[in-house]
Amino acid sequence: MKTLYMVRHAKSSWEFDVIDHKRPLKERGNQDGSLVAQYVAENFNAPQQIVTSDAVRAMATAQYFKDAFGVSDINFKVTPNLYDFSGQKVMEIIKNLSDDYHTVLIVGHNHAFTSVANMMGNKYIDNVPTCGFVKIQFTEDQWSNITTGITIETVFPRDLKK
Repeated sequence: MKTLYMVRHAKSSWEFDVIDHKRPLKERGNQDGSLVAQYVAENFNAPQQIVTSDAVRAMATAQYFKDAFGVSDINFKVTPNLYDFSGQKVMEIIKNLSDDYHTVLIVGHNHAFTSVANMMGNKYIDNVPTCGFVKIQFTEDQWSNITTGITIETVFPRDLKK
């Protein structure tokens, strides 16, 4: 059985004159990153690996989950292939994960993450919001064979602020 955690990067800032790839998190993004990561770490099993986009806002978001789960540096991977908005590269990353890992957390971007969550899960999600977390479970034993799984749970920042 394989479990995929997907996290869309937290809210980023448009305040700085930098290219899209270099945009940092804004204060709300930092607050949501901490809030969601802490909740998820307290309520879900730790991933064996975290794979994140190399965009600044995604890496900063991933760091909150790395710290909350206590994931080691060796199991924290940064890749430009998750800086993807269509979903094709996201699917490539997922399908090529090591079968040694049963639970993996990936951090990236929309529209790719909403599309992939809807394609691979069995629950329609209108939009994975910034810092939104989605857990999908698959019965397959190899990442390369996964198709459709069960959307076990979603955790969105607004759910934790009620």
